[in-house]
Amino acid sequence: MTDSPAYQVLARKYRPETFADLVGQDAMVRTLKNAFKADRIAQAFIMTGIRGTGKTTTARIIAKGMNCIGTDGNGGPTTEPCGKCEHCVAIMEGRHVDVMEMDAASNTGVANIREIIDSVHYRAASARYKVYIIDEVHMLSTGAFNALLKTLEEPPEHVKFIFATTEIRKVPVTVLSRCQRFDLRRIEPETQIALLRKIATSEGAEITDEALALITRAAEGSARDATSLLDQAISHGAGETTAEQVRAMLGLADRGRVLDLYDMIMRGDAAGALTELSGQYADGADPMAVLRDLAEITHWISVVKITPEAAEDPTISPDERSRGMQMAEALPMRAMTRMWQMLLKALDEVASAPNAMMAAEMAIIRLTHVAELPSPEELLRKLQDTPPPPPSNGPAGGRAPTGGTTASTVQATAQHVRGPAPSSGATAQGGAPAQAIAQDHALARFPTFEHVLDLIRANRDVKLLVEVETGLRLAAYQPGRIEFTPTENAPANLAQNLGSALQRWTGNRWAVSVVNGATAETIAEKRDAAALALKARAMEHPMWQAVIAAFPKARITTIRTPEDIAAEAGAEALPEVEDEWDPFEDG
Repeated sequence: MTDSPAYQVLARKYRPETFADLVGQDAMVRTLKNAFKADRIAQAFIMTGIRGTGKTTTARIIAKGMNCIGTDGNGGPTTEPCGKCEHCVAIMEGRHVDVMEMDAASNTGVANIREIIDSVHYRAASARYKVYIIDEVHMLSTGAFNALLKTLEEPPEHVKFIFATTEIRKVPVTVLSRCQRFDLRRIEPETQIALLRKIATSEGAEITDEALALITRAAEGSARDATSLLDQAISHGAGETTAEQVRAMLGLADRGRVLDLYDMIMRGDAAGALTELSGQYADGADPMAVLRDLAEITHWISVVKITPEAAEDPTISPDERSRGMQMAEALPMRAMTRMWQMLLKALDEVASAPNAMMAAEMAIIRLTHVAELPSPEELLRKLQDTPPPPPSNGPAGGRAPTGGTTASTVQATAQHVRGPAPSSGATAQGGAPAQAIAQDHALARFPTFEHVLDLIRANRDVKLLVEVETGLRLAAYQPGRIEFTPTENAPANLAQNLGSALQRWTGNRWAVSVVNGATAETIAEKRDAAALALKARAMEHPMWQAVIAAFPKARITTIRTPEDIAAEAGAEALPEVEDEWDPFEDG
């Protein structure tokens, strides 16, 4: 009685042996074939890409191609290794003395690299080239990389290096610059499904197209992961492997039921959503997987809403595609972005919670309640349609203002009340420079005290501006002459400081004197009184009455009048640039 051959997992059994077997990497294969044909084989290669796309496999195929001698023993380097000569067989079985594989994850130090550096000077024992394959090369220490640099820069002709990594950004630039780089792409869904169907047929296994689509989606572009999952699915199913069996194997819920759950959440049906989640959990679905599916559906519907052609995904069933497109038309983007953010937070909570199902239920409850919240546009429309409450005796009551304050007046954006906007830039009224205005025109350009304030602002003397606004009660003003009564907190030398500054900026002497008895409000008092009056008017507005009725704890923090908005828009607008004469324009 002969022993039956040992079972070999599909990922190893169907590992590519030639470039023709590699799927989804056409650009890299084409480049390598051209390099071999032109006899321009690089001294060092680096393969990068996600797990399972064929980095190490490609390294072995390159090693076979460089050392293949053909079935007649006279062949040269080729991109189509025969697979039968002594070198091809030994490399394929991982026992060739001249092709050394090293895992950098467990050999990170300088000593490990030193062994390679010491051995590169000796010629290959039997092969054409000595090949060093270093997997996960980004795990090497800084010292190991530095030790390798000189050898990489000037390697012996009989030595080739092939590196593989999933973290190309962690590889020093000095190493990358000495290697020919190949980026291995994720396997496209159509290519992946075709590969899995080919393997299943070779194995005589029956598996549905929907089951293959589920495996392809779970593999996320990795051929090795997809083949391993197919191996598991074939073992899991008795006879024909169905989508339901694959879902159970992966811990996934039925995709249609997840869409039902998603629909309940977006409708705000908390009771129905919890019942559906419990049903999926009872049928074996992992709560974390359900939330991941909800997040994936949110992303997919959002993408379909922007680019409808994204619905034509081969891993999506026709029923799911139809429902997804309907949801994309009906659901606003704002609701889906809010759903996405909350699901990301929920996934973190479920992962760290002592009971995953409880955390998932709380997340679903939160999602359904948030789904009922109106958007800002809907809230504004609702407030506009809400009649104001009857007037009360408090500060919010009374007659609505007759003008000036509109809905745009009330904005909770900051924690202060704006003062009056300054006048234009660093010029006095007519646009002349603020400093040293000619004597015969200077004083005429300051007809009111407000022009003096503009001059202080233009010269950016903040200290003097504050002192004038808070400490000066104006008694009399005419151009070149100011009389005022200081407040209790005004500095003793305010008159002297103001007079000196005005003389310095205008080139003319100003008579600034202190008198008794002026009772006019300071600039600051006027501004505060205006702000308080404006706030009182805003609080009487029907829009604010509707807001305070819906949100009793709301507060007004900033009021912007249409004049303020217009002034800000003017200040932020880019100045027009006049065309300058170009001496070369006229030839």
